Amino acid sequence: MTTYKSNTINIGIVGVGTVGGGAVTILARNAELIANRLTKIRLARIADKDLERASKLVSELGLQDVIISDDWHDLITDPTISIIIEVVGGINLPMQIISTALKNGKSVVTANKDLISSHGDELLALAEENGVDLLFEAAVAGGIPIIQVVKESLAADKINSIMGIVNGTTNYILTAMSENNLPFAEALKQAQDLGYAEADPTSDVEGLDAARKIAILASVAFNSRVKDKQVPVEGITKISQWDIQYAKEFGYAIKMLGIAKCDGRQIEVRVHPALIPLTHPLATVRDSYNAVYIESDDVDKAMFTGRGAGALPTGSAILGDVINAARNICLQTRGRINCTCFASYPIKSLDDTISQYYIRINAKDAAGVFAAIAKALGNEDVSIASAMQKRWISEHNAEIVVITHAVRHADFMRAVEQIGKLECVDAVENIIRVEE
Repeated sequence: MTTYKSNTINIGIVGVGTVGGGAVTILARNAELIANRLTKIRLARIADKDLERASKLVSELGLQDVIISDDWHDLITDPTISIIIEVVGGINLPMQIISTALKNGKSVVTANKDLISSHGDELLALAEENGVDLLFEAAVAGGIPIIQVVKESLAADKINSIMGIVNGTTNYILTAMSENNLPFAEALKQAQDLGYAEADPTSDVEGLDAARKIAILASVAFNSRVKDKQVPVEGITKISQWDIQYAKEFGYAIKMLGIAKCDGRQIEVRVHPALIPLTHPLATVRDSYNAVYIESDDVDKAMFTGRGAGALPTGSAILGDVINAARNICLQTRGRINCTCFASYPIKSLDDTISQYYIRINAKDAAGVFAAIAKALGNEDVSIASAMQKRWISEHNAEIVVITHAVRHADFMRAVEQIGKLECVDAVENIIRVEE
């Protein structure tokens, strides 16, 4: 019978902004529940550059005897603290904070996707070297417990692919464009007004945030290091209301996806908007929700969905990691699961990836135009699955929309280049991958 419920685990947190404040709020609210489930976890210290903000949070939550400072180094070197939460954001300072904490024998919980996707291997090696835990559930998909599922629950299964909506901002924008017929700029403004998008939304709408998350998921799922800079990225800024309308007519929804696949020889990883069938489980994920869809040998298909961001969902994931780290301390099993990247698969070239494609073309409304486009595609062995002529753009121009059969990316792009050079074509307005 375990007897560790009488113990108290002291923790410290660096950064009490939105996410850090959410974690502290949950800890204060559920302190008795956590103590009954495991042991008492006490917030002993806070380090934050905004001392007034930290003091206000502690006062509002009625927390007792919490030391507040703007010096993170004092917190990390405090011998009474066993677990450090890092929610500062960025790379350089968090790298210094986490590495110092690990070297001082502290287990660390972080929500820092930027750092884990770029330097996770170094930090996990440091955690292993010092016999402590580095946990980062909150770095991917907010409150969805996907890292633990992949690392532990599916540890006996071979995962073949992960496809996910892992950015709530872009999902909200595409939902607003689809359901409310809003142009991209208006949908983005709405997302900003509601707090889903930052004043500078580049990281979200250009796919950089999703690339960091899918790099982490791919590393964990395929036991081989994938870094964010290795992920080809395409954003949603070119998606128009017409693309969304035409996709529906073909039986598809447009979603911003992170995709990772492994065939046992190499890893394919990418982030981009895609047409997915309206019958696909991911097509029903709307608003700011996230979802991760996994295909594996034994479980087959499974999907996990929930709030992908926000103070409380992300704070919940952080506290879940804190409890796991505390359990490992109580049972003297720290460092039980750290780096699982025992393989070294190469990353598949984007040119060699295979997809179907949607292409929207502004062309002359004249005889022989479709034949010319079909010939340009056929020259690169790109076959047409379906096509239609849509709205008239002007008195002499119309839109032609084509969906191809599966084709190698490099071959398709050569065909697009040929189409763009045709005298009967004014512009290739957009190309979007199709994922079945």
